[in-house]
Amino acid sequence: MALEFGKETYLYWYENMLLQRKFEEKTGQLYGMQKIRGFCHLYIGQEAVSSGTMTAIKEGDNMITAYRCHGLAIAKGLTPRECMAELFGKSTGCAKGKGGSMHFFSKEKKFFGGHGIVGGQIGLGAGIAFADKYNGNDNVTICYFGDGAARQGILHETFNMAMTWKLPVVFICENNQYAMGTSVERTSNVTDIYKFADAYDMPSDEVNGMSPEDVHNSVNRAVKRAREGEGPTLIEMKTYRFKGHSMSDPAKYRTKDEEAEFKSQDPIEHCKNILLDNNFATEEELKEIQTKIKAAVADCVDFAEKSPWPEDSELYKDIYVQEDYPFIMD
Repeated sequence: MALEFGKETYLYWYENMLLQRKFEEKTGQLYGMQKIRGFCHLYIGQEAVSSGTMTAIKEGDNMITAYRCHGLAIAKGLTPRECMAELFGKSTGCAKGKGGSMHFFSKEKKFFGGHGIVGGQIGLGAGIAFADKYNGNDNVTICYFGDGAARQGILHETFNMAMTWKLPVVFICENNQYAMGTSVERTSNVTDIYKFADAYDMPSDEVNGMSPEDVHNSVNRAVKRAREGEGPTLIEMKTYRFKGHSMSDPAKYRTKDEEAEFKSQDPIEHCKNILLDNNFATEEELKEIQTKIKAAVADCVDFAEKSPWPEDSELYKDIYVQEDYPFIMD
């Protein structure tokens, strides 16, 4: 069967997904050692969504998501060092150690969170897209949310406004089948989340979120539409988290057969097989990638360990922004 994508793309996907996976595995280990505190939600299993999206967007595009944000942040270009330091609460972290696991942020990389309020980022994503349209550039905002957040009222208000104003935003629902421990089937009579778009005449798509190829193609179509001024798209990515909702979740509400079914679709193994079967890479070359990633993860942990804690004065910084408005009288 002829491949739709070439060697460089599969190598990118493989390395990008493997870095996310190994970073998250180390994060889970460090959490168990109490090096990382607070809430912690791992992205393991969902890497095809983040990596497939990255090959379909351009550097200036924005990204915003919920609290399961580590993998998406790394895919968007945040370094493992600044991400791990943030998990440790260190001053060298991407949010100066003040955000922690749930609130990664990088203005430089156009990564606007990491948000702990379920569904809160949906309205913010539309707001970022509104700013780009107002400023007359061709940037697009990728706004992620989970299947649980799809039941929030802000989604419907935002969809209505985004379609009315034809905002350049792509709404992506990472449907990993469970809102915490509650399955999609138990939360609504409508289990096909992409159909929510029908009420607003918004284009929508249902995609295999375990396939970086399908993710890329769907996002590529939606981004092209947004850049051409045709407004938003809703994409439902059917994916799966291999771990529990958070580090405190043993995930006993899932059957072994269900877990095995999705793990057999592991996107990293899929890309590895493509690379080997098509002579895009040898076993030795893939081992070199694995060794490089192992070293990068070890380095980011060492960096986080040695980084300083924030100064007490940081508590009072980054709260307000001073702006001068000509219409405000003294």
